Amino acid sequence: MKKIISSFMMLSVFALVLAACSSNENTSDGKKPTKLVISTWGFAEDFFRPEVYEPFEKKHNVEIVIDSGNNADRLNKVRQANTDVDVIYLSDYYAQQGIDDGLFEKIDHSKISNIDKIYDKAKAPNGDEYGPAYTIAQFGIAYNPDEVSKPISSWKDLWSKGLGKITIPSITSTTGPMFLDAASKVSGSNEFNEDKAFGQMKKVLPNVVKEYGQTSEFVNMFSQGEIAAGPIMEMYFGDLQEAVPNAKFVSPKEGGYAVMNTMNIVKGSDQKELSEEFINYILSNEVQEKSAKAKIDSPVNTEVKLSKTEAKGLTYGEDVVNRLFVLDMKFVNENSKQWIDRWNRELAH
Repeated sequence: MKKIISSFMMLSVFALVLAACSSNENTSDGKKPTKLVISTWGFAEDFFRPEVYEPFEKKHNVEIVIDSGNNADRLNKVRQANTDVDVIYLSDYYAQQGIDDGLFEKIDHSKISNIDKIYDKAKAPNGDEYGPAYTIAQFGIAYNPDEVSKPISSWKDLWSKGLGKITIPSITSTTGPMFLDAASKVSGSNEFNEDKAFGQMKKVLPNVVKEYGQTSEFVNMFSQGEIAAGPIMEMYFGDLQEAVPNAKFVSPKEGGYAVMNTMNIVKGSDQKELSEEFINYILSNEVQEKSAKAKIDSPVNTEVKLSKTEAKGLTYGEDVVNRLFVLDMKFVNENSKQWIDRWNRELAH
């Protein structure tokens, strides 16, 4: 009998230990963490997890789950209702497609107080009812000064006959329509003119080695000496400099382009208020400063102060941001199929 009682007591203690272990998944008040699913690119996870996600998780009793991939694949998951994503990160180009397809919740900007602290360009890149941009990257030109006959300072310089060996973005990429707009400007048109833009694009083709769809292709061609120059987002310039230390990045004198990464709430999310809280948190001075100093994202919060060294390689400061052109992404998406078809007919390289 004593053996039976002893065994029973041991089992009871074991059960209590298991219960205590399982309760560690909850907070001290016993509530299970709420799951918040974030769809993003998945880069720099070793930074975002400890520096950004975990503080938010602890403060709000949340478990953040990351669904990673490129813009197109992640947006298609939402289109097909093949995901339980709450907040989705997309470039403004792809965010507009999601809005046009009715995939996102309308956001009450009054509930996201930090919107008042960010650049005007970033507040509502796809319209007042949708999410803000949490970072702005500059689309300009990178070149190897050892491989060109004279310094590059203008979009026009990419058309120089003596330049040779450049790459340009594919029309289906985020920056493809931006370069098409730059071609229109080089043609002399103040407003976008499709015929002039395509006519000008034909003139640059003799200098083009290859179109690139992924930035990694640009980096590889540049590091191997296959190209000497090309339009690229400034946020990737660090990768180029690692391969070619003497590389230069320029904001063309006509103006660079703003590439904005946005945050939106997926329609049907059962965590809309928490999602708005998360968006507000990402726009905070604390998170924006951390991301900037780690050289992950250029800040949009105007209260973030960086030294010259800290700002190197980032799109930083109101003077810089205010000079950037911003494309109307609704107009771009309305015309993208026509441009892609025409590009494939007339310019496929």
